[in-house]
Amino acid sequence: MSEPALALDDVEKAYGRGTPGEVSVLRGASLALAPGELAALVAPSGAGKSTLLHIAGLLDTADAGEVRIGGRALGRAPDALRTAARREAIGFVYQAHHLLPEFTARENVILPQRANGTGAGAAGRRADALLDRLGLAARAGHRPAALSGGEQQRVAIARALANGPRLLLADEPTGNLDPDTSERVFALLLALARETGLAALIATHNLALAARLDRVLRLEAGRLAALP
Repeated sequence: MSEPALALDDVEKAYGRGTPGEVSVLRGASLALAPGELAALVAPSGAGKSTLLHIAGLLDTADAGEVRIGGRALGRAPDALRTAARREAIGFVYQAHHLLPEFTARENVILPQRANGTGAGAAGRRADALLDRLGLAARAGHRPAALSGGEQQRVAIARALANGPRLLLADEPTGNLDPDTSERVFALLLALARETGLAALIATHNLALAARLDRVLRLEAGRLAALP
């Protein structure tokens, strides 16, 4: 039986820990996300979903508990191992696209591949294939400022998938888009995730979009529970 693509084991996180103003955000949050499984994460505002995603993506460390990526315990691994795992195994999509404004769409998708050791030719071909799949072949030479919000977010999705991750983490990836554009971008994201067989944890306030995933998890009072 294959290892979960992502496992969180009793993860705890508090801010201002040990002070009178301590705020406990995660109180034993646990999940196991199977390879190829797509799960939605819903939560009330301020419940800690961004904190959970940052810990799952090795951008932040938990106060207690463990994070496993593909069976590897990385929650407290040395920084070099955590950085390598983020680069090689995890793709991130945020509500704000965070594209590099001085580079074209194509260059934004090439750069993470080059940082991961991919040759220039292969990185370019991969970028072209992803942008074409996302309907952006004609926009590949444009910088972010010349792209619409939906186009920028599609480039961000291509960038997240550029290194062939096993796990995709997305924090309100369509939250800044109008309903029609949100639907198109979300549909493309799901289609690419299904085609590539990666696991995904996607935070969204949109329950209609969440219902299209394999399961829906709710974060409340610092713990995760499956919605019926």
